[in-house]
Amino acid sequence: MTTTLQPTIFALASAPGRAGVAVVRISGTAAGRVIDAMAAPRPEARRATGRFIRHPESGDKLDRGVVLWFPAPASFTGEDVVELHLHGGRAVVAAVLTALGLLPGLRMAEPGEFARRAFEAGKVDLAEVEGLADLIDAETEGQRRQALAQASGALSDLYDGWRASLVDALALIEAGLDFADEGDVGTRTFSEATSVIKVLNQAVIHHLEDGHRGEILRDGFRVALVGPPNAGKSSLLNALARRDAAIVSSEAGTTRDVIEVRLDLGGLPVIVSDTAGFREAAGDVEREGMRRSLVAAEAADLVLWLTEASAPETALPPALAPLAERTLLVLNKTDLMAGGTAPAALPDDMVPLSVTTGDGLDALIKRIAVIASERIGHHAEPALTQVRHRRLVEACRDNLQAFLDGASEDVELRAEDLRLAADALGRITGRVDVEDVLDQVFGRFCIGK
Repeated sequence: MTTTLQPTIFALASAPGRAGVAVVRISGTAAGRVIDAMAAPRPEARRATGRFIRHPESGDKLDRGVVLWFPAPASFTGEDVVELHLHGGRAVVAAVLTALGLLPGLRMAEPGEFARRAFEAGKVDLAEVEGLADLIDAETEGQRRQALAQASGALSDLYDGWRASLVDALALIEAGLDFADEGDVGTRTFSEATSVIKVLNQAVIHHLEDGHRGEILRDGFRVALVGPPNAGKSSLLNALARRDAAIVSSEAGTTRDVIEVRLDLGGLPVIVSDTAGFREAAGDVEREGMRRSLVAAEAADLVLWLTEASAPETALPPALAPLAERTLLVLNKTDLMAGGTAPAALPDDMVPLSVTTGDGLDALIKRIAVIASERIGHHAEPALTQVRHRRLVEACRDNLQAFLDGASEDVELRAEDLRLAADALGRITGRVDVEDVLDQVFGRFCIGK
């Protein structure tokens, strides 16, 4: 819990740089004294009040802004909190931050320190903190919805419900141990606990078998553009990005490294990678480029195999053959064909395209968006979004399975299985001692959060 021994911290909570409004946040026992020294008198709690912001020593006016006062514990951090809403000029912000640094007991906040204090005060749990970080980083509508749900406690509610079931089952096991000398009490309570764990185990397995949709939505749906040289991969990347992200040349082997652009397709984050062409390499540099192309393709959620309409190569190279199930064939340069149409003998699911004229580009974009949407989905139930969460849920599943597979006469061992499963879930939300993961979680934040 927060103690009065902690220093009062301050930081710019809005984005740095020139802006219409800048927000400086102060949290700690000396927060109220900041108002007394720089914008007296203290306003009514949680009511925006206009004030001159003055230098605490000289009394010079630094800005005219808005002061908000949030007395503990009704604040984000659970401590006394002050927000100064200033004009967003660099000189104004710099002057106010410098003045705050002159006050005794105040120091600049470290990354994520406001959110960490909120966690320590019990205002948010770890899963909600990570959702808040994702909400700040969200670039698309899909990411925003997922992050907001997590920050609002959707995942925490799910895991807390599971943990409550585990605690109930563990209580039944413990009751059997306490009354082992009273007839069939132990057998009956163990059977009841097993019934609870069987249902819970299926729910955990279902949660894990989600195709990593939450992580893909959070990190981006990856699309790799691969194909023979001069098939138009770089031109397609530029067309999708609507800018010259990659160098385009008629010289084969121009692309030597993987180039990525981030797109927003229907609210879903899509990362498109342009790669070196697949052919018999002419030198060490080109061979390295092809190796990187293969790595990008293997890591992709969708592979677009581009080939020219005049000489279509529909068969994937042996190195890409294992990726056939997640490969979409794209026939480029259809404008060079007689009548501007693709040959009739090509596969039905191949997408005809001319990057030069733009014909078929919208259809390809819609096709990618549909595939990404089907993979990520818009499910009602919350999804795993963090590798940390997935590993802990897998640990929970493994311990639940150990309970179900273990010998029922070893009651103490089965109780330990359930304790370990509950501990794994508790580490997701921070219901147990999680000091070892706190720095990793809060270090992702900016200074003022």
